[in-house]
Amino acid sequence: MNYHWNWHIFFEPNPTGAGNYLDMLLSGLWVTIKISLFAWIIALVTGSIVGVLRTLPSKAAQWFGFLYVEFFRNMPLLVQLFLWFFVLPELLPPAAGLWLKQMPNAPFYTAAVGVGLFMSARVAVQLAAGIGSLPRGQKMAGTALGLTTTQVYRYVLLPMAFRIILPPLTSEFLNTIKNSAVAITIGLIELTGAARSMQEFSFQVFEAFSGATVMYLAINVVVVIGMRLLERSVAIPGYITGK
Repeated sequence: MNYHWNWHIFFEPNPTGAGNYLDMLLSGLWVTIKISLFAWIIALVTGSIVGVLRTLPSKAAQWFGFLYVEFFRNMPLLVQLFLWFFVLPELLPPAAGLWLKQMPNAPFYTAAVGVGLFMSARVAVQLAAGIGSLPRGQKMAGTALGLTTTQVYRYVLLPMAFRIILPPLTSEFLNTIKNSAVAITIGLIELTGAARSMQEFSFQVFEAFSGATVMYLAINVVVVIGMRLLERSVAIPGYITGK
């Protein structure tokens, strides 16, 4: 193999004039972290609402939750990003479409919302499964105490369901971080985009993507450790991580 390895490339100035190549990767890493956090907040909030709707007695609520999940879960993320970024502005009234096109950091917000909505469908399924796994007696006991449906979900079902689904939610959070790499297709320079720019400028392909790989692994290790500590702190005896 005639490839010339050069691990010192990370400390050489990059052509953009903004520090060295390591700075370029760190800048992309920061964008990835911000996208992932924004997307995860959207996924968690929206997915929780849809997950509750899927478990309500109302048929209309169940159907809305079902259609929402099937729409976002069965369409590739890449297609969804293209729809939000390229197609949606053309379908809106001219003034609204022009505002979207000229909005500062439009690729960032599109990526965060697109990834968030895509992941919200998965969160909704996880939460609905967590609620469905609870004994029926818990809901009946809340009703017998005079709690409304909203209060039963808020004080009885959701606290238990979230504790149960914390392990799969960890996996979904990691998937959110990895899915953020798709944002490169709409012009956002996140970690994968920064690694690609580095290899195009320096022709050091393996070094660029090796650096990006290490950074992705570091983020995921932090998330796994943090979620594991959270699981232990909220664990209830007899439920998943509880002892």
